[in-house]
Amino acid sequence: MKGHHKLEVWKKGIEFVVKIYKLTEDFPKNEMYGLTQQIRRAAVSIPCNIAEGAGRHSKKEFRQFLSIAQGSIAELETQLLIAQRLCYIKETSNFLNELDEISRMLSGLAKSLNISKKERS
Repeated sequence: MKGHHKLEVWKKGIEFVVKIYKLTEDFPKNEMYGLTQQIRRAAVSIPCNIAEGAGRHSKKEFRQFLSIAQGSIAELETQLLIAQRLCYIKETSNFLNELDEISRMLSGLAKSLNISKKERS
């Protein structure tokens, strides 16, 4: 596998992490080890799992890490909605739209790994 630096979804994930860190800078200080940390951890998990999967030896392992990244997206979406309800964030739609785009990119990448596997058979 390897070559995660070339993957657009990985690049988009890195950019998204930076946006999340900036978003959470203004969260209440009492949330530093609560929701702030959870949101940041889930965001970082997305590109990290893409990179780790790309560094594995098989497409099956890569797909597994893409699946884990998808789980982090669902977790992060939930956390952003909670933060909005707590009035830490005014608007989440831009972030949720971006997460949806990353999710679709991950699905496409996973499907392409399945297709190339079938082509070899």
